[in-house]
Amino acid sequence: MIQILHNPRCKKSREGLQFLEDNNVDFEIIKYLDNKLSESELDVIITKLKIAPIALVRKNEAIWKSDYKGKELSNSEIIKAMIAHPKLIERPIIINKNKAVVGRPTETIKTIL
Repeated sequence: MIQILHNPRCKKSREGLQFLEDNNVDFEIIKYLDNKLSESELDVIITKLKIAPIALVRKNEAIWKSDYKGKELSNSEIIKAMIAHPKLIERPIIINKNKAVVGRPTETIKTIL
């Protein structure tokens, strides 16, 4: 089943959810701010996205700017930062088996359906 990592307060995340609904896709919602991901879960998602962990970070978030910006961080440290502060995770993330995309813009979701 397709999964969407969703933040109901985020406009882009709501648009991704609407896209799935409009296309009659069966999916499961994962509210990652309420139920934090584990380090291994986030690592698997990043592998499915085929990106470096830093590419998943929302670099305009205040916590990133105050605590992490300008520092040399390993991939593991970046993942730990996203686990500690889930707001740092780019959204929405749509997962379909062994593939995943960040649904920005929403048209990218089509690539894994």
